[in-house]
Parts: sequence; structure tokens; C-alpha cells
Amino acid sequence: MGVPKRRQSHSRTSKRRSEWRKIEKPGLVECPQCHELKMPHRACLACGYYKGKSVM
Repeated sequence: MGVPKRRQSHSRTSKRRSEWRKIEKPGLVECPQCHELKMPHRACLACGYYKGKSVM
């Protein structure tokens, strides 16, 4: 198993740690019922429909 020969500096560690937090905004899709923007695979908050059925 590989073992590091030298200790990693704090700045190098911080740079590596900060990368995973850079997530992008979720994509929005148009609701087929009311044409409002909504999160994909979730019920529409405006009309309450999901996959063509009223769920709320």
C-alpha cells in the first residue's frame, strides 16, 4: 500500500477539500400541466401534479 513520504501542507489540503463543495444548481424543467418551472422527478408546487396525476 502506498504511503506518502512527506506531510501535505494545510493550503494543499484545503484546496483539495474545497473542490467537492462546488456543486452546480439543479436543473429546472417545465411542468406539463401548468408550465411552471419545477424540480425534475418531483410534484409541481404550483398545481400539485406529478406524472399527469394529481398528488397534492
